[in-house]
Amino acid sequence: MKVELLCLPLAMGAFWYWVGPSLGTQYRWHGFLLFSLAYLFSSLMLSPDLDLRHNKARSNWGVLGFVWIPYTKIFKHRGLSHSLILGTFTRLAYLALVVASFVLGVGVAERYLVGNELSIPKVQIDLYAYYWLGTLAAGLWLPNAIHIITDRVHSAWKGR
Repeated sequence: MKVELLCLPLAMGAFWYWVGPSLGTQYRWHGFLLFSLAYLFSSLMLSPDLDLRHNKARSNWGVLGFVWIPYTKIFKHRGLSHSLILGTFTRLAYLALVVASFVLGVGVAERYLVGNELSIPKVQIDLYAYYWLGTLAAGLWLPNAIHIITDRVHSAWKGR
């Protein structure tokens, strides 16, 4: 986690320099903020080490850290959760499943207790939504990639 956080200013600068000018001044700051917050969230809360029983990222979740216990049972350390391509996706998919289960449970409880139907809002995607999703994905993926590459370099160096 320390390496990812040390790389944050470099990543922010690279985003500002290479991606920012293509957006124009109206969206440059929004994209920069989204990328930076996603990067910080991913560094602190979505570490590839969530597949370990005891880790800093899980303790950062506080009382909600228990939701990652099944994740440690599903993924072995440095397995699929440490994949450069799929690692971040495994954590996001797992988290989405947990949130969806909670929302569904609340919706079912509300229907039976109060009698209201759970309404799911319709989402329309415009052209800029792809930019925002790409920016969010880059911010979530990059610190995980740095972590995984650092782990691999460290293991290779240690193995020599």
